[in-house]
Amino acid sequence: MLRNPVGLSYAVVALLAAMVLSDVFLVLSGLDVWLLAADSPDMTGFSHRGVDATTWVQALLSLPTQIVFIIWFFRVRRNAGVFAPDLHRGGPGWAIGAWFVPIAQFWWPRSVAAGTWRASRRDPYGDGKEESLALLNWWWAVWIVSVLFGAFASAVYDDADRADEFWAGAGLLVAWAALDIVAAVLAILFVRRLTSMQHTKATGMIPAAQ
Repeated sequence: MLRNPVGLSYAVVALLAAMVLSDVFLVLSGLDVWLLAADSPDMTGFSHRGVDATTWVQALLSLPTQIVFIIWFFRVRRNAGVFAPDLHRGGPGWAIGAWFVPIAQFWWPRSVAAGTWRASRRDPYGDGKEESLALLNWWWAVWIVSVLFGAFASAVYDDADRADEFWAGAGLLVAWAALDIVAAVLAILFVRRLTSMQHTKATGMIPAAQ
């Protein structure tokens, strides 16, 4: 049975937009630390309220964003099973489970998303030139790089004691936040586009998400 994913897509987009806003604050805070470190010879015991506060905000936003995104992802995968049941490997439950398999979580959800995208096309068995996987591929690639680079940048900044270490760590945090903004924007575009495709396919109407 088809279930409308539009309402959930609004929630996902709102949470991702909040993450983008927090990344903007992290860029500004990181630049402030970067400038301070360039001018301060001694930064023993230094902490920056902006960076600390933004880190906490992102931690608080991360869990609900992931939960709502996975619920939306599960719903669109179930719909895709109605559109074209033979285009998928495994059942719709893997739209949830694939995110929690160590190592495989870096490519398995993308495979689920690709099958869902293909099934949601106007012609699931056509060449799909007008609804290619390019957006999905760009989002997935940038997101993977952002996750790995973010872990590295945070470790460098958290371990900093000297001015030169804070300078390097802050620069990495700024670069990561900028990368995370790109990943979040691409995720928003992916969510909106896939939701639009399913809404159009199911109803034949111009989707409300556009």
